[in-house]
Amino acid sequence: MMALIIILIVAALVTFLLVVVSKPNNFRMQRSLTINAPAEVIYAQINDFHKWQAWSPWEQLDPDLTRTYSGAPSGIGAVYDWTGNGKAGQGRMSIREATPGHRLLIHLDFIKPFPATNSAEFLLQPASGSDGNSTVVTWAMFGPSPFMSKLMGSLMKMDDLIGKDFERGLANLKTLSEKAA
Repeated sequence: MMALIIILIVAALVTFLLVVVSKPNNFRMQRSLTINAPAEVIYAQINDFHKWQAWSPWEQLDPDLTRTYSGAPSGIGAVYDWTGNGKAGQGRMSIREATPGHRLLIHLDFIKPFPATNSAEFLLQPASGSDGNSTVVTWAMFGPSPFMSKLMGSLMKMDDLIGKDFERGLANLKTLSEKAA
């Protein structure tokens, strides 16, 4: 009887690991929101890391967060390093591609609480029928899914966890941009 229980446990574990391994090798999650402001107003908030404190959902996780800015003041070559508590972690962002008023591509290196390298992208498109006064902002994160990411993703829905932060950040960006417009 004990042997049967052990065989069933091993079979369940092997099945679970096979499911984990069969997951895609890359991920992409995104959220979109229409903001009643021209793309240029919104772009000014995302293209300058110094302005992220006003809207980023992660900036308030640690009141003692250490921020270091280097490289270009904004746009391609701008770099933002942060070190914080367990919630904020540690990492670096750098702007790699920038099309003013349309697209921003950011390289992300997470160091703590776990290492990962991903990309973040902001796409700004005119809202239909808005005459340029409303913009659909899509914020995406994508990158490789190594085994540990696949395993964690099997135990909790990362899209739900990070997606809520993206939704909160976009809502903050909406409030800020609509006031500035």
